[in-house]
Amino acid sequence: GQLAGIRTPIWQTDTALAVNSWGYTTHQTYKTADAVIGDLVDIVSKNGSLLLNIGPRPDGTIPEEEQELLLAIGRWLQINGEAIYGTRPWTIYGEGPTVVVAGKFNDTKRDPFTSQDIRFTTRGTLLYATVLAWPADHAVHITSLGARLGLFQQPIKQVELLGSTEIIRWGLAADGLHVDLPAHLADQHAFVLRITPAT
Repeated sequence: GQLAGIRTPIWQTDTALAVNSWGYTTHQTYKTADAVIGDLVDIVSKNGSLLLNIGPRPDGTIPEEEQELLLAIGRWLQINGEAIYGTRPWTIYGEGPTVVVAGKFNDTKRDPFTSQDIRFTTRGTLLYATVLAWPADHAVHITSLGARLGLFQQPIKQVELLGSTEIIRWGLAADGLHVDLPAHLADQHAFVLRITPAT
């Protein structure tokens, strides 16, 4: 199961790539890479870790559908892993409209994450904001970083999109951080903004 908020000390949960079984069966129904990545990011933002289950065939081979899912998650982590591995929770876990249903065996009960769903992690002075879906208008608004809430105490020096060398246009206002994304970089999975404070 998952949690609705940050928990201390660190916690662990597990889930399977398949929706209907934790072992190999015929006519398996699988989660999408988007769903698993979204859950991973949400769990880590709440001080958790994810143990991911696969269901090998009787001969030990991994079904092709599960291989494809694992490779997709691995490709995402190659680009965005610095927002996951070795990070710590921020002051709040995130923001956005999608409610994660807490408790056992509820991981398929939430609605899909949207581009308004953002999760935070930290590494040293860096803040990572993972946006859980690509916005159709290529614009991100992070209300938690606005001066009105006062959660981010330092001025921002730089905002970068992990996996891209593009210069990202951004501005900080009372109602939050506004970020414009390059239209040609639209991706189907979550993406990470690395936010560097001024020293």
